[in-house]
Amino acid sequence: MSATDAAALAAELREAHLDWIVPDWPAPPKVCAVATTRTGGVSRGAYSTMNLARGGRDDPAALAENRRRLERFLPAPPVPLAQVHGAAVAILDRATTASPTADAAVTRERGVVCAVLTADCMPVVITDRGGTAVGIAHAGWRGLAAGVLEATIDALARLGADRSDLLAWLGPAIGPAAFEVGTDVHVAFCDEDPGAAAFFVAGRRPGKWYADLYALARRRLAGTGIASIHGGGECTYTDIDRFFSYRRERDSGRMATAVWLAEPEGAGSRTHTSV
Repeated sequence: MSATDAAALAAELREAHLDWIVPDWPAPPKVCAVATTRTGGVSRGAYSTMNLARGGRDDPAALAENRRRLERFLPAPPVPLAQVHGAAVAILDRATTASPTADAAVTRERGVVCAVLTADCMPVVITDRGGTAVGIAHAGWRGLAAGVLEATIDALARLGADRSDLLAWLGPAIGPAAFEVGTDVHVAFCDEDPGAAAFFVAGRRPGKWYADLYALARRRLAGTGIASIHGGGECTYTDIDRFFSYRRERDSGRMATAVWLAEPEGAGSRTHTSV
């Protein structure tokens, strides 16, 4: 089963009694996106239950079943990325079978699923109002500072997306009250952009700050001209029941956020290497 538009996807998730997140944003209906939570899978212990990590010590059989459960709602298995907290963007098409080393992916082909894995870092989904192409970025602080959002937007433009009509959705990430960082993170943003200092609050310990990852992402996106920015407000660190968090538990599972252009009803799916 895979949805033919965003409304159908949301209905399928409700019918399955899953609390996974379908973005509430003004994207065209053919742009489908979903962010998993830690519920709905079969993993146990620290990985309970919907762990989608490619590493770690989880039971391989449980991981395979979790992936199967995700893929039930997708037109094809997601194309996996080897994420390194950088700014490289993979352009995906029907022929992509390898795992690109990248922290973002874009496509203009229907039924090709772009996805990232996160557990505190922010997944950011971007498209234009015409649904020309879709993209997703793995945006932790390193990726944000390195320009992963700007690189994703550039890649979408190369695929024909209208830069003047882009919109973005910010998926679950660590919240500003929990994201304690060092001076290196403050410097990485504020030396280049002094205005970013507004999104850091001095911590209780010398050399420590609390950073608002959502606000930093919005500032970066606004700097490219995007005015339609949605999502944000979750905290993966404090919402223990719903989200994995690497900061909270280093031996943690991973959630997936995926985006694709839905295929017309009756179109066939393809096979990729799974996340």
